[in-house]
Amino acid sequence: MHFHKFQNEIHHDAVQLNYGISLIMPLQKSDKLAKTFLSTAMVCLLAGLIFGLAGGIQYVVPLWMKDSFPFTRLRPLHVSLVITWIFTAASGGIYYYLPRIVKRPLYSVRLGWLHYSLLLLSVLTITVGYFSGIFGGREYLEFPPVLGLLILSYWIVFLINYFSTVRKYEGKWPVYLWMWSVGLIFFAFTFLESQLWIIPFFRDNIVRDTTIQWKALGSMVGSWNMMVYGTAFFLMEKISGKTSVVFARKTFFFFFLGLTNLMFNWGHHTYIVPASTWIRDVSYIISMTELLILGNIIYHWRSTVSEINRYGNINSFRFLSAADIWIFLNLILAILISVPAINLHTHGTHFTVAHAMGTTIGINTMILMASLIFIRENYPRHENTIKVSAGFWICNISLLIFWLSLLVAGFIKSIYQGQLSHQDILSRQIPWFFTIAISGFLFLIGMILIIKSVVKVRSKE
Repeated sequence: MHFHKFQNEIHHDAVQLNYGISLIMPLQKSDKLAKTFLSTAMVCLLAGLIFGLAGGIQYVVPLWMKDSFPFTRLRPLHVSLVITWIFTAASGGIYYYLPRIVKRPLYSVRLGWLHYSLLLLSVLTITVGYFSGIFGGREYLEFPPVLGLLILSYWIVFLINYFSTVRKYEGKWPVYLWMWSVGLIFFAFTFLESQLWIIPFFRDNIVRDTTIQWKALGSMVGSWNMMVYGTAFFLMEKISGKTSVVFARKTFFFFFLGLTNLMFNWGHHTYIVPASTWIRDVSYIISMTELLILGNIIYHWRSTVSEINRYGNINSFRFLSAADIWIFLNLILAILISVPAINLHTHGTHFTVAHAMGTTIGINTMILMASLIFIRENYPRHENTIKVSAGFWICNISLLIFWLSLLVAGFIKSIYQGQLSHQDILSRQIPWFFTIAISGFLFLIGMILIIKSVVKVRSKE
């Protein structure tokens, strides 16, 4: 009885504290814009997961929807929508947090809506194109290159709005402002770089073409990682109530390491391409250190969060803690697949898929869900904590099974490729593909529980 009374008192105080932490200044005119970005991001995430699940089912039942929805369509739909979830959710978080950081309104809400309109147009156009079988781009960016103009145009609008707002900030920049700034700039640069294949000088030379394409894609991932990790540092500051984490030397060392990683770690993707040895060596060393330092920062930050702050932001705290665990799991995998001798056998297998899923879902999605929930938790939410908690555990347990199953499938292919036919290798992988499909379905259920809870709370605002 006394325990529950004490728990309720902590919860009440924590909610009050959470109001103080989150609502640094009154509601902004740009809040509707930010929440529209976040709602759209959630739709993209669910749609991406559904297409990914459909693709997983086709591994187990190859003839299922083969004619109407072949894997060649499902895969780009899944990839593009999940990528859209990441940078749309990150953008929505920035639009929500930035006026509160600068303590002034967003430079232009109209530009923000222009950004959203162009983004929505590009997402719908690309998605409809994939549904119709209209392609014309390269891997991960398989839409016709002319549609890249839409993406570039809304990103330029975002850059103008962001820097016109952030220049009003008075004082020393916390690390997350640096990370968001660098991420936004480099996304525009790397996206342009990814389209260089249109020019015959690059397209007509297979070594040059492959090197630049993979360099651009690797660096592009680094650019949105900057946006996501910047969001993580913002949340760590607000949940703990301490500014030391965003001004610490170790944190800024991580920022510069992440910047170096963004520019050079792509080299481990191109071991098969003739290139200077020093590029491979540098990229290998750098890719091993970035995740380790980020994981170390989050690990030590967790111990600095007081009980009342932790309880007041329990769901956001859980998702950040989960991201920390996934960082270490992916660090181990990254070390393995970046060793040239191992990479020779794992490249192009489900090891690569496991690494991508562990990063985009295990790390980026957990951080972005922490951000989304933090924004939504500016009010008492007793009835939603249980659903979010259930969804959290379902997502992480099923994702772990999914990730391990991909590794086993990749290991089977790596040891038998060149010895057995593709059909024989596939038959040995089928049980694991079945596990992948089931765990993917459970992950989708867990995410629906979380998002349904968040949307339900939003309707009460």
